[in-house]
Amino acid sequence: METIKILLAEDHVVVREGIRELIQGEEDMEIVGEAGDGEEAVALVSQVEPDVVLMDIAMPKMNGIEATQQIKQSRPSVSVLILTAYDSEEFILALVEAGASGYLLKNVQGREVLNSIRAVFDGESVLHPAIADKLFNRLQYEEEKPVRPEKNEVLSQRELEVLKLSIEGLSNKEIAKELSVGIRTIQTHWRNIFNKLGVSSRTEAIIFGLKKGWIMLEQSKE
Repeated sequence: METIKILLAEDHVVVREGIRELIQGEEDMEIVGEAGDGEEAVALVSQVEPDVVLMDIAMPKMNGIEATQQIKQSRPSVSVLILTAYDSEEFILALVEAGASGYLLKNVQGREVLNSIRAVFDGESVLHPAIADKLFNRLQYEEEKPVRPEKNEVLSQRELEVLKLSIEGLSNKEIAKELSVGIRTIQTHWRNIFNKLGVSSRTEAIIFGLKKGWIMLEQSKE
C-alpha cells in the first residue's frame, strides 16, 4: 500500500492536533511535517517532500494563498488541499488560480477530509458543494478574459470528452469506465490537458473550459 505523505499547515494548535489525530488512524497516510504559518509551510515542503499539503488560508507571516502559489511554482507535483472556514469568492478564485487541488470548509466530516486527501493524491480535484456553487455562479457573470494566450489551447476530441465528464463530478476511474479505457489513459489525457492549457489542476482546467465555452454548467445538472 502506497503511503500518502502529508504536511499540515495550520496556525491553530488545537485544530492541528485534531487533524493529526484524525490522520494518524489511517494506514495509508503519514504526517511528515507541521507548519504554523505560510512561510514555514513553504520551507518545509522542500525538506520533507510531502505528497499533499493540507493548508489553511488565514495564517501569520504568509497567507495560504501566497504559500500555495509558491509551493506549486517550486513543486508542481505537490497537491494542495485547502481546509478553511473562509468561503469568500475572492479567496476561492485566488486559490484555484494559485493551483490548489481542493477546497474544503471546516464544517465537513472527518471522513470527507480523509477521502479528499486521497482524491487529490490521485490527481483529482475536490470542491465543497457550497464552494462549487459560489465558483460556478461567479463564472456565469464574469467577463471572459484572455488566459495564457501563449499556450496551445486546442484540445483533442477525447480530451474535451474527459473535460466534459469531469464537470459532472466523475472521478478518473469513473471517466475511464465511461470511455471504456484504462485509468492510465485518462491520467495521460489530463497531463496533456494541463500542458496545453498551462494549468495544474482539474479545477483550473474546468474553469478554463467554462470561460472558453467548451463546456457548459448545465452539463453538471443533467
